[in-house]
Amino acid sequence: MAVSLQTKYPLRPITNNIPRSHRPSLLHVRVTCSATTTTTKPQPNREKLVVEKRFVTPPLSNDPTLQSTWNHRLWVAAGCTTLFASLAKSIIGGIGSHTWLEPALAGYAGYILADLGSGVYHWAIDNYGDESTPIVGSQIEAFQGHHKWPWTITRRQFANNLHALARVITFTVLPLDLAFNDPVVHGFVSTCAFCIMFSQQFHAWAHGTKSKLPPLVVALQDMGLLVSRRQHAEHHRAPYNNNYCIVSGVWNKVLDESKFFEALEMVLYLQLGVRPRSWSEPNSEWTEETEISNNNA
Repeated sequence: MAVSLQTKYPLRPITNNIPRSHRPSLLHVRVTCSATTTTTKPQPNREKLVVEKRFVTPPLSNDPTLQSTWNHRLWVAAGCTTLFASLAKSIIGGIGSHTWLEPALAGYAGYILADLGSGVYHWAIDNYGDESTPIVGSQIEAFQGHHKWPWTITRRQFANNLHALARVITFTVLPLDLAFNDPVVHGFVSTCAFCIMFSQQFHAWAHGTKSKLPPLVVALQDMGLLVSRRQHAEHHRAPYNNNYCIVSGVWNKVLDESKFFEALEMVLYLQLGVRPRSWSEPNSEWTEETEISNNNA
């Protein structure tokens, strides 16, 4: 059996038709060739050449996907309103019942558990699902893009960064505002919900440059009240399977040293047969573009 291969379309340098402004970008080229085989008599040549050009570039500072819209701002305003209502009920209720310690302790518990919740959620969307996953698919896709271009989170405008969590907080806290008046309940709810909603801002600050951050933020990071830049930087280094918590980071050491997430991954694998992304070598679509990140940091 003879195999006949002929090139119908000559290959020319692909950069000839690409504007110079695009050439520094990463260029992915996929060439697919198919050929027919002949047995007894020659067949018409049916070779096809497909050249797919796809630019993979980080978002620019003026990219619309990084800018806030009025829809984003309205959701953040709604989230803040429900948080303020919950906090007000906690304070007013505490004054009316002459109880301060219980609401304060409940608030502290909310702060601690919010950090744990941020770590569990961060671990889940880092390791499972994709952009087609219902409800959280867009967030999974965004977090994978964040791993490739982590510095872009510092370019996101405030409401753009918070609106998704603000929407969740609005629909979660509003019914609690209407259903409960207990100052202890609202001490927990207001603090926990606040930390969850603003966790993405804490996350952005963890990627910031110290000289460009507000002094108060730097002080809170240094005291361990907000996740520090150094601690979160470990999450963006191989093997990318630690330091998931992004509120205060207080749970990171406990979870990492106890191998909590590794045990949970093994349970899910044995029960469901699903492998987490952290078990595989990160591919080029996921790993950080170090040179670009350094140039734009």
